[in-house]
Amino acid sequence: MTGSSAIQWTHMTWNPLTGCTRVTTGCDHCYAFALHHRRHVAYQRHGGYFPDGRPMPVQYALPFDRIQLLPERLEQPLRIKRPLLFFVNSMSDLFHSEVPDSYIMQVFDVMHRAHWHTFQVLTKRVGRLRRLAARLSWSPNIWMGVSIETDALTPRADALREVPASVRFLSCEPLLGPLPSLRLDGVQWVIVGGESGPSARPCDPAWVRDLRDRCLVARVPFFFKQWGGRTPSSGGRLLDGRTWDEMPARWEVS
Repeated sequence: MTGSSAIQWTHMTWNPLTGCTRVTTGCDHCYAFALHHRRHVAYQRHGGYFPDGRPMPVQYALPFDRIQLLPERLEQPLRIKRPLLFFVNSMSDLFHSEVPDSYIMQVFDVMHRAHWHTFQVLTKRVGRLRRLAARLSWSPNIWMGVSIETDALTPRADALREVPASVRFLSCEPLLGPLPSLRLDGVQWVIVGGESGPSARPCDPAWVRDLRDRCLVARVPFFFKQWGGRTPSSGGRLLDGRTWDEMPARWEVS
């Protein structure tokens, strides 16, 4: 599915595949698992239809830990001519071990051909990213990011620094602790956010301020997405009295 997004740092999501598996504690309360589970249960109960009678996409027939390639969605960005920011695979991880190399290359080919858009790819599977990076076409419109939720995961940034993307970014969300080992050299953007959902773990303002201050010193754009809580908007977005919506130079999101 391609659709407008409530994620503050992008315009649209593009999901040429769905499904994922948990890899770290940051995945414990993943919104994608919960969303898919609700729709999977509805699919089983109503024979492929939402309760209001609308047809439900067939991928909800399978549980979320089953990777499903959706090649019919591959060329969706090519049909949208207004330049947009696309978050790639909000409902999966492009570098999951069950996604064939050839399919990853097809996704990169579409991003290369849709040069008027900017694509934000985010992964937790940095080993696979590192192995494939040299075989992929890194057009200037392809941004590459990794998730870092705890200090033990800061080596993911080291793997990212080896990727020849025009913009390398970090998603420190859900931020579950301070990140004293994190280095910002070779990074062009940092996103930070607290966890949301019924079991959301708290985000300490000191952790966020430390990252904000280090970004200011390093002149790395800093984007604070949310404090989190039961819902994404529960705690608001203000940090020290203002919002932080900094982006890499060529883009602003409104």
